[in-house]
Amino acid sequence: MFKGSFTALLTPFKDGKIDEESYRSFIDFQIDQGIHGLVPVGTTGESPTLSHEEHKAAIEICLDQAKKRVPIIAGTGSNNTKEAIDLTQHAEKSGADAALIVTPYYNKPTQMGMYAHFESICNNSNIPIIIYNVPGRSVVDMTNETMKELFKLKNIAGVKDATADIPRVYRSKIELSDKFNLLTGDDATTFAFMLYGGHGAISVTSNIAPKLCSKFMNLCLEGKFYEAATINDLLMPLHHALFIESSPGPVKYAAFKLGLCSSDIRLPLMEVSGETKKTVDEALKYASLI
Repeated sequence: MFKGSFTALLTPFKDGKIDEESYRSFIDFQIDQGIHGLVPVGTTGESPTLSHEEHKAAIEICLDQAKKRVPIIAGTGSNNTKEAIDLTQHAEKSGADAALIVTPYYNKPTQMGMYAHFESICNNSNIPIIIYNVPGRSVVDMTNETMKELFKLKNIAGVKDATADIPRVYRSKIELSDKFNLLTGDDATTFAFMLYGGHGAISVTSNIAPKLCSKFMNLCLEGKFYEAATINDLLMPLHHALFIESSPGPVKYAAFKLGLCSSDIRLPLMEVSGETKKTVDEALKYASLI
């Protein structure tokens, strides 16, 4: 259902509030550069520090500005099941094409608890749901066995896999279904993920390099991996630089450097260090973005 390069959208701020003007122009920039889809209010969109009202507003603005030009997968996850249901129902009502829902962080639920969390959300919505499996941030890892059981529910559509466990892509393809959407959430291993049979990526790097990321992904989907490798080589320094401090600090600085929005970020995250800025600048130059 969802293929290609989807941008995990950053959320621009100005004077402590969402900068709607920059956000709208940033969405247009992404679409004009050929990106395949957008994911508002994920981790890169600083969902942990947005109020519920801001969270919903960011989704509504994205949908309004995109005007169905590309699919929108709205971030609606929470470690509070009732809250995740509310956000998912809002995304569905607003017209999102799917919801991205992270495994419950901090609570550390069992596999049975994770199943029940997603089952409850499915029972209270009809929108396609992409499971976001990111053990590095949520401290829990949903197994393929649990995903296989969840895929029997009416609206579980696939996974954003941020484990960087490449052989798992192959196992997922075999153990689940060729209709189960396999999207990577790890930019640095996207090339290998696609080689093993993935369908696309939800990318941080595409915030600042949407043209390169979409061209790279088009080549992968066409099976032209030799040509895709050339673009991947250009992007690898960026994939590294954008994560040497907690995301989205580095990517917000890069967006500022490109004149796309301010680098403002909310506590407890802070503006990146001078050394990180230098590394990001070098990566931008390497990719011929500046």
